[in-house]
Amino acid sequence: MSVKPEPASALFAGPFALATLSTRNGPEFPALVTPDGQVLDLRDAFGDDRLTMLDVLDDWDTALPRLRALASDTGLTRTAVEDHRVHAPVTPRQVFQSGANYRQHVIDLHVAHRAPGDDRPESERRAEAAEIMDRRAAEDLPYVFTGLPTSITGPYDDVVLPGWAAQPDWELELAVVIGKPTHRVPVEDASEYIAGYTIANDLTDRATVFRRDMPQIGTDWLRSKNAPGFTPLGPWLVPAESIANPDDLRVTLKLNGDTMQDESTKDMIFKVARMVAYVSQTARLLPGDLVLTGSPAGNGMHWRRLLRDGDVMEGSVTGLGLQRTRCVAERAV
Repeated sequence: MSVKPEPASALFAGPFALATLSTRNGPEFPALVTPDGQVLDLRDAFGDDRLTMLDVLDDWDTALPRLRALASDTGLTRTAVEDHRVHAPVTPRQVFQSGANYRQHVIDLHVAHRAPGDDRPESERRAEAAEIMDRRAAEDLPYVFTGLPTSITGPYDDVVLPGWAAQPDWELELAVVIGKPTHRVPVEDASEYIAGYTIANDLTDRATVFRRDMPQIGTDWLRSKNAPGFTPLGPWLVPAESIANPDDLRVTLKLNGDTMQDESTKDMIFKVARMVAYVSQTARLLPGDLVLTGSPAGNGMHWRRLLRDGDVMEGSVTGLGLQRTRCVAERAV
């Protein structure tokens, strides 16, 4: 069971967004959605019954002008988004996740995870965290790791909390969707390779982040972040041209109606273009790939309140819409 989207006067910024939808018992299909919730099936518009969102993104430079024209054509037959199931807008080939990219969040984590025997006052540890971040920014070294596409789920789907996950936590993020293949792109050109933006909630089991059996090898992102459904994505892929400044968007997460995260992307240590450029220095980015840009302060560890059965998370980013997911405890087998 999933939480249904709520109608809104304007679902997102700009004249259109993209989505992956399905009707009852029907296959998924790529769609153009207008801000008032009207849907155009891109299989019909592009004349390809097998069209996927990756197909659209694989030919983004050609597709974008066609999408603009379709959005403005009032003579085309459309349906209501409420009559469809909304899936994750894209199934990426690669997922790149970033950590410790919001200044206040890193400071809070540095204070919360005090090493045994570290009795220094909080002010001193906060100053130390700020110094570390300034050094990272100067050295141009974001912290990036890879995730699994199989962890992605829809923006209104239930999130199953595995029985082994003792400390499941939320991390709402701005997600970049790549529009053209690129490798080793400079920062000043990185924005040219971005198709658009969407919302990701990068769930993490805090209890399994660090390997207790082998602490010297550090973090275990496979287990702590990649359970099925641990990355609710969407609902919409909003074209980059509709987002004036991705480095000044409000990222807000509510838990059961209470605001837990509420911060601007201005607080990011490494801005969007720097993140994309940095990842491309090692990896060859492909259309549809995701670059998650990190999560702001206010996760469950900060509030000493982690996710549990029945919780409802609402995540929004300026201009990108709203995702709403409910947590469901895994049933014992």
